[in-house]
Amino acid sequence: MTKRRQSTAAPPRPEAKRCAVYTRKSTTAGLDQDFNSLDAQREACEQYIRCQAGLGWQLIPEECSDGGFTGANLERPAFQRRPARSTWWSSTKSTA
Repeated sequence: MTKRRQSTAAPPRPEAKRCAVYTRKSTTAGLDQDFNSLDAQREACEQYIRCQAGLGWQLIPEECSDGGFTGANLERPAFQRRPARSTWWSSTKSTA
């Protein structure tokens, strides 16, 4: 019987995926609160990205929020300024 040598090489690091968080709320109702819907959305997304760090996900800290803008079109200021080269944008495209 031969003994197998276990590899001591570290596993390859996953490719970095820059992730931006974009939040939106259709109305301005409640946006004046200390903690509002946009804050809750951002916190949840940031936590999810942190949980995926082992897969190479990296949070882009720039805030992109549009309060009081409809989702029916793309004419939203923060959406238009979204960070370039972020995984967020490419991962939301349809692959069908």
